[in-house]
Amino acid sequence: MTPRPPSSGPDPKKTAEEQNPEARKAKPRAAAGKKTADTTEEPAAAAEKTAAAGKKSAAAKKKTAAVKKTPAARKAAGVKKTPPAGQKTAAGKQTAAAGKTPARPRKERVPAQRTTAGAPGASAAPVSPALSPVDRERLLTGTHHDPHTVLGAHPVPGGVAFRAFRPYARAVTVVAGEFRTGLSDDGEGFFSGLLPLPAVPEYRLLVTYESGVRETEDPYRFLPTLGDLDLHLIGEGRHERLWEALGAHPTTWQGVAGTRFAVWAPNARGVRVAGGFNFWDGTGHPMRSLGSSGVWELFLPGVGEGELYKFEITRPDGSRTLRADPLARRTQVPPETSSVVTASHHTWDDAQWLARRAMTPAHEAPFSVYEVHLPSWRPGRTYRELAEELPAYVKDLGFTHVELMPVAEHPFGGSWGYQVTGFYAPTARLGTPDDFKYLVDRLHQAGIGVLMDWVPAHFPRDDWALAEFDGRPLYEHSDPRRAAHPDWGTLEFDFGRREVRNFLVANAVYWCEEFHIDGLRVDAVASMLYLDYSREPGQWTPNEHGGRENLDAVAFLQEMNATVYRRCPGVVTVAEESTAWDGVTRATHHRGPSGFGGLGFGLKWNMGWMHDSLQYMSHEPVHRKYHHHEMTFSMVYAYSENYVLPISHDEVVHGKRSLVSKMPGDWWQQRAGLRAYLAFMWAHPGKQLLFMGQEFAQGAEWSEATGPDWWLLDPQYGAEADHRGVRDLVRDLNAVYRDSPALWQRDTDPAGFEWIVGDAAEDNVLAFLRRDADGTPLLAVSHFAPVVRADYRLGVPDDVPAWTEVLNTDTARYGGSDVTRPGPVKPEPQGWHGRPASVRLTLPPLATVWLRPA
Repeated sequence: MTPRPPSSGPDPKKTAEEQNPEARKAKPRAAAGKKTADTTEEPAAAAEKTAAAGKKSAAAKKKTAAVKKTPAARKAAGVKKTPPAGQKTAAGKQTAAAGKTPARPRKERVPAQRTTAGAPGASAAPVSPALSPVDRERLLTGTHHDPHTVLGAHPVPGGVAFRAFRPYARAVTVVAGEFRTGLSDDGEGFFSGLLPLPAVPEYRLLVTYESGVRETEDPYRFLPTLGDLDLHLIGEGRHERLWEALGAHPTTWQGVAGTRFAVWAPNARGVRVAGGFNFWDGTGHPMRSLGSSGVWELFLPGVGEGELYKFEITRPDGSRTLRADPLARRTQVPPETSSVVTASHHTWDDAQWLARRAMTPAHEAPFSVYEVHLPSWRPGRTYRELAEELPAYVKDLGFTHVELMPVAEHPFGGSWGYQVTGFYAPTARLGTPDDFKYLVDRLHQAGIGVLMDWVPAHFPRDDWALAEFDGRPLYEHSDPRRAAHPDWGTLEFDFGRREVRNFLVANAVYWCEEFHIDGLRVDAVASMLYLDYSREPGQWTPNEHGGRENLDAVAFLQEMNATVYRRCPGVVTVAEESTAWDGVTRATHHRGPSGFGGLGFGLKWNMGWMHDSLQYMSHEPVHRKYHHHEMTFSMVYAYSENYVLPISHDEVVHGKRSLVSKMPGDWWQQRAGLRAYLAFMWAHPGKQLLFMGQEFAQGAEWSEATGPDWWLLDPQYGAEADHRGVRDLVRDLNAVYRDSPALWQRDTDPAGFEWIVGDAAEDNVLAFLRRDADGTPLLAVSHFAPVVRADYRLGVPDDVPAWTEVLNTDTARYGGSDVTRPGPVKPEPQGWHGRPASVRLTLPPLATVWLRPA
């Protein structure tokens, strides 16, 4: 469980008056039900003023006649032309905003009814415009499911009923062109009036507070901003661009600028919008429920980019909770927790990259990944500052891709970002969403693909985020045994609920389409696939077939992968899956021996290779002969999936030591072992991933506070050459790798690999051939003993007239002993290792050598 920082919004335990001093002063006036002179001036007085002016138009005369026909309507409406409270009239008298008339006894109001009639007939019996006690109570307690039916303007018998709910206001005046009239103060922030108009006009409201007068649009005169198709797709769990329907979006609606808000909260009794624009008191901004969709919606005029907001949800038990927007596209900088209204203004300049990336599937292309923890790569840098340094550094080293972590917003800065609270928001610690787009854009312009860590397995329990979002389990499973993750103190998503599945599938599409992400590395897939993951007998329930597989999670992963690959050509999904689940990278429509279709991922992390090979390298060379199988076993299953070989952040923290520190021996042997291991990794079938800092043999474990030890590359540091040598090797590994299709073109084809010798345990030698699509070979020889072996014979094909070294990790400029062979090596007609020809090589100590046809 992540620490729970205090909300940047109001304290839910405080009243609105405690949070808004001006509101506290104004509240008693409204609660007393007393009316200002501005809102209670008799129509007769208004008529006298109009007659004295002598400029009544024909239209005004007609209105007057109508009023005369319906005295009750005239009295209820209070029709007049009057300036806003606080301004002076022509007679030199200030409108009595502070004046009071005796409060009239409260009467039970009849709720106004809609009518399809045009102009009200003279004989129509007028109705009271005031709200019914039931509607008042629901609005005050935040449990009204459709405030638009009672607030705003509505045709009724006798005219048009206007109702406004403005807590803490002293007066409300309706303004329609030159026409304006004050509404009656019904107490507790409610105002109403019945105007003898033939139809609802275009109007605005003048709202008088103790601090002044504000002219504003009425949010309750607008139609819903979501259409039937949006609601249908949301209900079906098939809205693939869900972020365009839900969340907060600055827009112009019915000719008025503002922001439309929408949130899914099907268990809520009511939802209101609270933010800086209403002093974090959502009382006056209730949202409407759109049918059975569970979606609540409201358009707020005048609210624009940069405004902070949350949703105030009334739970089924009547209590309230203040929640960040699940689809917020921008957040405050943690530990603040509010959502931020935002819109993108970034102009992309990576069209060439996007057109090119889909030409070759990832498993048939060079794929060398530099894993970066963004906040600590260069501590203190913003997205835009990183964009000036990271692309150049990665391009210089020759990596084809970067993998970024953490991207999505998360509460605890000291983490890797795997407990996400803002699934649609790049972390605000480094800048805005457009700043993050700028970084991705610059990487693409440098020819570098961008992967991000994506976490659909679970979420934290922070009480301002997703946990029991609307008062009941919603995003999490309703069964506590299925919801609680036993290892991390988090909650697992309910993958069987279509709206939750839609939330996650659309999220995957969102990062790829809105931020041009080229790949999603999906975290903790194994924890999703098994019902008994980290659970003891009795702590889990079998599936409908009696098995341990989470069928809902399988269906979700298949849908996510199918949708991403259909919508986003060239994007690759990568599974961090640590078990032997069958068909992780198999197509979803191809069933395997287990009866399941494939999960549909493009690549899978080879966790087995990582653990086995690191275990082997950690042994003293004299003992490695007893663990030789740890380096060869991976080829038994190398073609069962499309693999990535990951030396990730997981392997260099929490006491596991850095990569170079895992190597035995003295400092020279440690660096030599690291260089030999990296070249073995680059030659092995599969793609490769290396975490930052390991490219220059950082000796200390990674720290999120300090990041890589860049000072090791300072020329003033005495051992700088040792670290620079390893980085030079990584640069050359990537250069030769990209220029050698044999090392990547047939990574998933068994015909692309041949053992030369895999059983030379006593010599600590491994040798194999890699072949490209045309059959052109590359010979890789790894020697993991700290001795020189002269005239070491290896069998080779007889169709290659000569071999030449293209890479030797023992080269002096890498920090090695420089046991190299500058000239070509010619095969001899002596058969060896089952081959018709052989070569004699001098194997350097703790080194890997690559040779290809001269």
